[in-house]
Amino acid sequence: MWGVSMKCPYCGYEESKVIDSRPADEGERIRRRRECLSCQKRFTTHEVIETVPIIVVKRDKSREVFDRNKLRAGFLHACEKRPVSIDQIEKMVDTIESSLQASLDREVTSTRIGELAMDQLKNIDEVAYVRFASVYRQFKDINTFMEELNKLLNEK
Repeated sequence: MWGVSMKCPYCGYEESKVIDSRPADEGERIRRRRECLSCQKRFTTHEVIETVPIIVVKRDKSREVFDRNKLRAGFLHACEKRPVSIDQIEKMVDTIESSLQASLDREVTSTRIGELAMDQLKNIDEVAYVRFASVYRQFKDINTFMEELNKLLNEK
């Protein structure tokens, strides 16, 4: 495979050759090792199957394309200084994105995504779950916070 158009991150040259290809992320992506045809440096690219975009309907009824980076950022924030690995966070994001892609709905509410995120966090770290819930559910005072904690305790 010569002359593939993929810009070199080192010199900016637009042609490279594929040296190695293999499946990644349980077959969801293809990892390719490439070599620049100009500077001969090697770099890695990942190909992803193009999917139909999922539209998120927000609370104010505005719409935007689902962004896994926003979901990841929410998890990272909730899991800050908690014993939750990046791999666990990536798996939670992957699980939610796969669930959304598998559904026939092309539009999903932000409320639904929040519920899916809380379901994932509840099984990973209860403190991160409560942190996420406090932002997501917009706790207005200590009483609503305690109600959520009591629900969590009653489920145990």
